[in-house]
Amino acid sequence: MFENLSERIASAFKQIKGEGRITDLNIANTVKDIRKALLDADVNFKIAKEFTDKVRDKAVGQKVLTAVSPGQQMVKIVQDELTALMGGEASELNASGNPAVILIAGLQGSGKTTFSGKLANYLKAKGKSPLLVAGDVYRPAAIDQLKVLGSQIGVDVYAEPDNKDPRQIAENALKHAKATNKNVLIVDTAGRLAIDEVLMNEVAGLKTALKPQEILFVVDSMTGQDAVNTARSFNERLDFTGVVLTKLDGDTRGGAALSIKYTVQKPIKFVSNGEKMEALDVFYPDRMAQRILGMGDITSLVERAQAQFDEEQAKKLEKKIRKNQFDFQDFHDQLQQIKKMGNLKDLMGMIPGMGKAMKDIDISDDAFKGVESIISSMTPFERANPDIIDMSRKKRIASGCGRDMNEVNQFFKQFEQMKQMMKGMANMPAMPRMGGRR
Repeated sequence: MFENLSERIASAFKQIKGEGRITDLNIANTVKDIRKALLDADVNFKIAKEFTDKVRDKAVGQKVLTAVSPGQQMVKIVQDELTALMGGEASELNASGNPAVILIAGLQGSGKTTFSGKLANYLKAKGKSPLLVAGDVYRPAAIDQLKVLGSQIGVDVYAEPDNKDPRQIAENALKHAKATNKNVLIVDTAGRLAIDEVLMNEVAGLKTALKPQEILFVVDSMTGQDAVNTARSFNERLDFTGVVLTKLDGDTRGGAALSIKYTVQKPIKFVSNGEKMEALDVFYPDRMAQRILGMGDITSLVERAQAQFDEEQAKKLEKKIRKNQFDFQDFHDQLQQIKKMGNLKDLMGMIPGMGKAMKDIDISDDAFKGVESIISSMTPFERANPDIIDMSRKKRIASGCGRDMNEVNQFFKQFEQMKQMMKGMANMPAMPRMGGRR
């Protein structure tokens, strides 16, 4: 996410690092390079110029604190301005109502249906009882896709496959939600390959009929400035309440994230990465600014972990580790929890300093596949009792998972080393532990 932008801005700061003070000359050179980085990230020229003018004005005449270098002070100024450009603070979703209605809009291919499922999953975790509505009556398999997502997360889907009137479907869904005590209605609407009058009239009609608490415009962040222009057109007709940026795990330059709030004056409410239903984050401008500047985002990383790791399970696991009873089933369970936290490369990028290090490294979501296949080839008894696995059992396990014997032996060796390391950590005065659900 924003790898090229982060690298270019970091390079710009080199102009001022090691300097004894901030001067008009090193400010000018740094600001010029930041402006070039923003333009390369597909940020509108007017926005890039206004942004860098603010940075320059704040930096000029700035007195450098004794404990802070000029480079650090410049980074802080840029961080503050990036945060302000993207909205300043997080904007909460309005899910109050009986039921609350959330209308999802956007072009075809922007990720509306997947986001609808993720949002339902997010609200369910918050104690809500959502109902998904299949309002896309044009795209082949759109209804089936929403039903598959609903079954994955345990959320009901309202659909009328033979009805081609989205407004009537939505109105019937609203009645069904009230009758079945659903307190949030999430309406997935149809998209087009481009903005047209039919699309706009259809979504506007749904807005009139449903009077939604939220209208969320879903935009593919990889489309850059085109996404901002599309958002402007939708906003003129719909006056939507918030923006959702999808595909931030792709090769995105960042222009949409940096420009869209300034352009439409509507907050970015969520960012979405990948296809996993858990991969949805509330958008925090200050945290995103930190990530762009290579500072990581430990807060979001901890929150994702807390959302997946149960406190009672963590306590039980700690006891097993202290007694050196951590087994293959425990290891397998922990892998599943980590995978639910989202894209592995994105998670690594949240650790300060790791974003640049991971730039040219491709980490597949299938990175654990080999390990999982080895564990799956064990019997339940073997998983719970690693010490009983001798060479004969290893050969059977290797044959069962289709892995080379050397690979199986290497995994066992690494597992034993990990157990010893975990035991050492557990016997420290205060073992670090993941928090419970919030």
